[in-house]
This record gives sequence, C-alpha cells and structure tokens, in this order.
Amino acid sequence: MPDTSVRAVLPDGSVAELPPGATAADLAAHISPGLARAALASVVNGEVVDLNRPIPDGAEVRLLTDRDPEALPVLRHSAAHVLATAVREIVPAAGIGFGPAIDDGFYYDFDVPQPFTPEQVAAIEERMAAVVAADHPFERQVVAKEEARELFADDPLKLERLEELADDETITVYRDGPFLDLCRGPHVPSTGRLKHYKLLSVAGAYWRGDEKRQMLQRIYGTAFFRKSDLKTHLHRIAEAKRRDHRVLGKQLDLYSIQDEVGPGFVLWHPRGGRVRHVVEEFLKKTLIDHGYEIVFTPHVASEELYKLSGHLEVFADDMFPAMDDDGTRFRMKPMNCPHHFMIYRSDVRSYRDLPLRYAELGTCYRYERSGALHGMLRVRSFTQDDAHIFIREDQIEEEYARLLDLGDYLLRVFGYEYRTALSTRPEKAIGDPAVYDAASERLARVLRDRGLDYELDEGGGAFYGPKVDILVTDALGREWQGGTFQLDFLMPERFGLEYVGADNRRHNAVVIHRTLLGSMERFIGGLVEHYAGAFPLWLAPCQVAVLPVSQQWTASARELADRLARDGLRTEVDDRETLGYRIRSAETQKVPYMAIVGEREAEAGTVAVRKRGAKKKQVTMSRDAFAERLRDEVARRALR
Repeated sequence: MPDTSVRAVLPDGSVAELPPGATAADLAAHISPGLARAALASVVNGEVVDLNRPIPDGAEVRLLTDRDPEALPVLRHSAAHVLATAVREIVPAAGIGFGPAIDDGFYYDFDVPQPFTPEQVAAIEERMAAVVAADHPFERQVVAKEEARELFADDPLKLERLEELADDETITVYRDGPFLDLCRGPHVPSTGRLKHYKLLSVAGAYWRGDEKRQMLQRIYGTAFFRKSDLKTHLHRIAEAKRRDHRVLGKQLDLYSIQDEVGPGFVLWHPRGGRVRHVVEEFLKKTLIDHGYEIVFTPHVASEELYKLSGHLEVFADDMFPAMDDDGTRFRMKPMNCPHHFMIYRSDVRSYRDLPLRYAELGTCYRYERSGALHGMLRVRSFTQDDAHIFIREDQIEEEYARLLDLGDYLLRVFGYEYRTALSTRPEKAIGDPAVYDAASERLARVLRDRGLDYELDEGGGAFYGPKVDILVTDALGREWQGGTFQLDFLMPERFGLEYVGADNRRHNAVVIHRTLLGSMERFIGGLVEHYAGAFPLWLAPCQVAVLPVSQQWTASARELADRLARDGLRTEVDDRETLGYRIRSAETQKVPYMAIVGEREAEAGTVAVRKRGAKKKQVTMSRDAFAERLRDEVARRALR
C-alpha cells in the first residue's frame, strides 16, 4: 500500500510522521502534552499560520509558543477580534473596519453614530473579559465571493473590501463565538488564550485613510503574554504622557501653535528660543571646527530650480502651491539641497578644493496633511540641520568616517545612545548597479572598520545611492531617526556639479546629503521628552532662579543675578508672593538651580543653593564658588 502519512520536518532536522490531514496542533500533541498546551500557532514553510491548518507533506514546521516573538502579533490580532466581538455585542449595528496588530498593540476601526465615550470603552473592556472567559475557538473557513457577500450583507465596509479582491483570490473568514469577520488570520486557538490586555485610547480615523471618506472610531489596545510585560508597557505609556512635549511645551512656555498662524507652524517663545539658540550656536561652532562653511539660501525659489532637481516631478504633492509673479512661478523650498548645488556650480572647482562642506540651518516648508501633524515632531515649517558635502569618489570612505565621528560626538553630548543602519540598492535605483553596489560595500567597510554592529536594510537605499542612518534611543527606549548620510551620484549629473581633476579633465563630484540632528523642531521636541523637560544645565532656558527670602533682600538677589549673568549664565529673579510659592514655581519650571538669598546670605556674601528635585536639601556657599561650579558644569556640558 502507498505511504499516506504526512511528514513534518522539525527545526532540528528530524522528521515526524503523522496521519493524513494532520495539523500543527496534532504535531504538538505528537511531541508532548506540554507543547500541545503551550502551542499558539505555527510557522509552516516560512509562513505563520493557525495551529488547525493541515500540514503539507514534507513541510518545514516550527511550533510557536509565548516565548517566540512571532507569536505576539498573532495574540494581538486575536485580541483585536475579541475587541470587535465585544463592540458588536454592545453596539450591534457597528460597522467593522480593519483590526490589525501593530508594533505595540492592536486597533480596530468601527463605523458608529457617535464617538465612544470613556464609559463605553470601560464597558467594552469589561465585555471583552466575558468573551475571553467563554473561550470561543477561532474557526477559519474558506468561502466563495458570493457567499462572503451574503455573510456581510449588512456591513458596507466589508462589502467594499470584498469588491477589491480578485475573483480567483482565496477568501477566508474567522468566527469566534457570535462574531464573524473577513480576515486572513492567523489567530491563537481560542479567545481564552488572551489573558493580559488593556484598551488604551480612542481616536478618529478616516476610512481607508482618505480625508474625503467617513470618519470611523479607532479603539487602540495592547496585549501581552505576561502580566509583568503589560505592567511595564502601561508604565511606559504613563511615562510617555508625562514627558509629552506638547504638554511640557505649554507648562514650560517653550512654544505654541495657534490657529491664527496655522496648523504645523511653530511659534518659539523666549524660553524655547533660548534652548534653540544654545543648540544652534553649539552646532554651528562644532561644524566650523570640523571644516564646514556656513551658507544661507532663500526660503523661496523659481519652479525651474525644482524641475531641474526633480522635486517638482516627484514631490509636488508635499509642496505648498505655487505663487505667480508675471508668469514666473515660485515655490517655498521643500529642501535645501538644490540651493546648495547652485552655490557649488557658481564657480569652477578643482580637485584640490574638495571636500567642500556647505552647512545651513535652513527653513523648509512641506505641506503635511493636517491629520499627520503632531506638535513639534511633525510640522509644516521646520529648520533643518542640513549640509551637502562635495567630494571626489576616492574620498568617500574618509568622509564617512569623519561623519560617523561627528555624529557620535554630537549624540553623546546630548545624551543619546544610538545604533547604525546601512541601506543598499533598491529595485528602482538609477545608474550602473555595479557602481551603486560598490559604494554600498565601501560604506559597509567603513562601518566594519569602526567595529559597529550595523543593521543591513537590503533595498532600503535612496534611488541615487546608499545611505547610513543613525537611529537614536531616548530615555523611554523609543527609537528615533537621527542623522542620515546619503550618497548621491544622480544630482551631480543633473546639475553639472563638476570639478577639474589632476588630469585637467572635468569629472562629476559625488555628493553626500547629510543631517546630524534633523530639524530643530523635531530635535528639541525630542529633547523635551528625553529629559522630561528637566534639561541639563547647559541647555536649560533658565539656569538659576534667584529667590530673595523677602523683598527686603531683592537688591542683593539682583546683584547675584547680575554677577552670574556676566559669566553668561541665564538667570531670573523671582520676588513674587511667598518663598514657598516661588520654590514650587521653580520646580514646576524645572529650573536646575535655585539660589536663595536672605539676611544671612546678603550680609555674608553667600548663597543658599538648592538643586532641582532635591526637596528641602540646600547648601550654603560663597557666590564665587557657586558661579565657578555653574561655569564648570556648563563648560563640561554635564548631563546630570
């Protein structure tokens, strides 16, 4: 008789023989009762699937438990369905949108007459507990398109999605108890596997992300296998709210965004302006010390410039509309690079002139959609820490090594850890693939020579050349895009960016587009969150709050403030109301030092120094010693 068993190849290379039609659940039971209880899903020939899917003969199979990272998105997708089940039980007519797992949880979109209230969300979470307790199995079914239309006849959102599927496409639905959804899966075996979850927030979301479509209500949640992981995540969320730069920006009076000015346009208040000034002056001095020339370019240019650069062709939707001047059309600049290219080509360059490094804190304008705007982190007008470096091809390695040194120095000064990524040739790259790949290998060699464990992003490079990205980690462990160093072979050809070589012939330069900190808006907004508004002394908008015990000692307090100001320290004298009120105010404003002056201090020429967060602890010292201490801390750019 022919052999009808199913063979499953396990990760260790061994082969398990199972009856025909056996599933991954059967395989788990075949291996051990403990694994049968722990298994959540499986990876079959590289694809994550449900446990109850039949195993093809000869397939490579790996069983997933809560220890496997691939299992967490499966749990969260299942949690989204439990959420939708609960919503449908409370609001039976709710339309069902999409409900995917995302990086830190899940969400589901619902078409309901009114936004969900906090009370409703609490009731939905309570109903989810009942769905979990019922331990409904997740059941997968393949259906024909016409059958699916009948199943979802009362839900226009699902009917619209169905019409986008090809007639020959496999259509699957999943049921858990009373809830049925159009879904590709996979899911955990049953709702009872969901133990540790939390609904987090509600937000409006346009159907299909289209501003012209109806607004749905999106409920966000998260889920974990372990209670401790959920507790840690919720603590991180609470800490992120405490550090939110939009809240702290108002509390510390750093900036505002006002309707009369327009969404996405930041108004820097004096305190925020001080922080920005310190960052910019430090950055400019550092760049000059590293061989950069500071340039300035207009905020507006003719459309012809952006036609030459290609921005008008590929970036027009992200640019503000044109302004017409007697038939000549102008645009607010979306990027600084075309302007820098024009400076380069304004004169004949020799190979001896290179590298040429043009740096600009240049303000750019991009038409971000209103739904994408987010405080200082996503705006429509931003000042970019931008530079373009013009080099010979034989200078690539040396210049990238210099950039990595500079990036490392700056990020450590501001208190960030980081990692590095290398992005290589995409499918739509231009030019000779061999040149692109050789450049990628040269950048990889630079990273290896530095001993950096870089991440390789295959196909993630720009169409004109490979790039090195610096990814910074903030105090909450969140990762942000930091510097980026992009190698460009295309723009020198388009703009005629040439130099005269040692052979007395013309050659195309190579351009490195580089930013170290990004935009001032995004970088300083990130700093606010990184330090929870409690800036290190050298960055703080007010470094010392000078507090007379009573108005009798205000003159002495002002003398101290003037003394510190002569040393370049930013001080404010506060003699309002009671001393206790002023101390609380300085703590709320997160001022690093309070200098308290009373009768004893005025007569002795001393000061009672109280550090931020030190509660009632204070130290009396001479005014000269206090000034010296502050000068030293600023000079070292101490972070703590």
